[in-house]
Amino acid sequence: MADEPCFDVAHLGHVELLTNRPEESLDFFVEVYGLTESGRDGQSVYLRGWDDYEFHTLKLTQSDTTGMAHVGYRTTSQAALERRVAAIEAMGCGIGWTEGDLGHGRAYRFRSPDGHIFELYYDTRKYEAPDIERPALKNMAQRYHGRGAAVRRIDHFNLLATDVSEMRDFMIGALGSRVTEQIRLDNGRLGGCWFTVNNKSYDMAVTEDHSGARSRFHHITYAVDQRDDVLRAADIFLENGVFIETGPHKHAIQGTFFLYVYEPAGNRVEVANAGARLILQPDWEPITWTETERRKGQAWGLKTIASFHTHGTPPVE
Repeated sequence: MADEPCFDVAHLGHVELLTNRPEESLDFFVEVYGLTESGRDGQSVYLRGWDDYEFHTLKLTQSDTTGMAHVGYRTTSQAALERRVAAIEAMGCGIGWTEGDLGHGRAYRFRSPDGHIFELYYDTRKYEAPDIERPALKNMAQRYHGRGAAVRRIDHFNLLATDVSEMRDFMIGALGSRVTEQIRLDNGRLGGCWFTVNNKSYDMAVTEDHSGARSRFHHITYAVDQRDDVLRAADIFLENGVFIETGPHKHAIQGTFFLYVYEPAGNRVEVANAGARLILQPDWEPITWTETERRKGQAWGLKTIASFHTHGTPPVE
């Protein structure tokens, strides 16, 4: 009999990205990508999509390197947080409690098998729009400003790891995530795995890092409403001198309409129309793709660009 589904974790909350070009990165995320600044603290700027309900979904922190400092998920209740902490401590991957930051209260941090830092929290700060950002409709968190690509909300992120199978077991055990799709390589290893903690088709992906490095970051994605918004973003990136890595096109896995660029510090960023698929089936069985199937490329035949398998942050010497 299958294990009872775990819904202790509500959703992906935020990602903290490191940048060694802080002013240029901030200009990109606000003026070109279309996020809104909601606060500053020390070397960090807190940013959000116009329909994110929390204070922030991206924490951009000045550093001498790049990549992901940590990722945060919000639990469904305080009791759910305590249950997850007990499970994580039993797994032996706990780090300990922090007092939080401008965006949320007390949080529990833990480490993935590859060294990525995760945190879980429940006590959060909901965004209160100032007059200049106040929406016309009271059921929206913030007005639609139309600035840059004007991305709507955080959608998912992708990590690189030396052992995808270990990361799969970690996500299931620590967060109660479900696997929705995966890649099985000819050598038997898992080449990639897509996870969800709710009814979205995925909120996190893990793919194999061929560099031999550990705990690297692949990309962060914010969602827009329509494919036309992705095409509009491509023109905005073009006009602003942003490097477009690949797309617009449609993924075979998950069916996401995608566009990948590099922000000025080199972190990969995606704009995607990613909300079409929902996993409502409680006994969903993971879709497994073979190496041969993946060699066919994306949904409409675009071959996966070589840098998609090599570029990550921080870069490898």
